[in-house]
Amino acid sequence: MDERMKGNFTTEEIKYIVDELEDIFERRTFEDQTPYQVLVRTILSQRTRDENTDKATENLFSVYHSMEEIADAPVDEIAKLVKQAGFYNVKAGRIKEVSNILLEEYDGIVPNDINELVKLPGVGRKTANCVLVFGFQEDAIPVDVHVHRISNRLGLVHTKEPEETEEVLREIVPQDYWLPINDLMVQFGQNICKPINPQHMECPFTDICELYNSEIE
Repeated sequence: MDERMKGNFTTEEIKYIVDELEDIFERRTFEDQTPYQVLVRTILSQRTRDENTDKATENLFSVYHSMEEIADAPVDEIAKLVKQAGFYNVKAGRIKEVSNILLEEYDGIVPNDINELVKLPGVGRKTANCVLVFGFQEDAIPVDVHVHRISNRLGLVHTKEPEETEEVLREIVPQDYWLPINDLMVQFGQNICKPINPQHMECPFTDICELYNSEIE
């Protein structure tokens, strides 16, 4: 790893950031969902808002209740149900294809191994890590646009690609903090550290944030 990708935060400062986020936001879990449901939900979540993902997921599983039913369903029917998630034709095709692969090659069991998960069509490291965290409650750090943006703004990392951000965060964040970090940063990014016009006055990290301190210098 290029050491220049790391910020200058201490372990205690990193713990403080995660602890502070847990005080502000209620961590969301998906313990009532199977790994398969989490996988489908995460595929649907790509490039859309949470509320659209929730609705599309609810619609799909209200009609088709299992991996087998989805694998057998006409792709156009799946597309109609998940339309709210956007890019619904592509996502419907991927969900059906993934379902068939899981049934044919994995005995209908979602693997809890990132190397196996990323072999599935439409499943990158972010999606695979979401399945590990929310489907299996295994330590992983899913890096989406929010985690990538916030980590760089704060100065935890100095990276250009989400994969690089994941690599650095896995090294600098204590493993006990991996599980909650994605969901907490997503909520922080949606409500305070927004892509445009971040809400500095509401942010608890202005004293340690590289972006904020560079703007006031």
